[in-house]
Amino acid sequence: MFLQLKDSGDLIKIIDLQELIDPNSDIIHGQDQEGEEEQDIDIYEKESLVFPSGEKLPRCWLDANYRSLKVA
Repeated sequence: MFLQLKDSGDLIKIIDLQELIDPNSDIIHGQDQEGEEEQDIDIYEKESLVFPSGEKLPRCWLDANYRSLKVA
């Protein structure tokens, strides 16, 4: 699966999908897809990633308390 960095638009290949969908994890391990050679695995904050279409990641992947809706 590929996601995109918000600030630069670089594509990131996600190494572990379980890590991505775990709302208790703020980071994921991935590989930047630049150049022709395989890049080293790096750590990325989930908050800095979006789908390649520009759509945000689902709240349930980012917030362990996503079911607790605060009404102001």
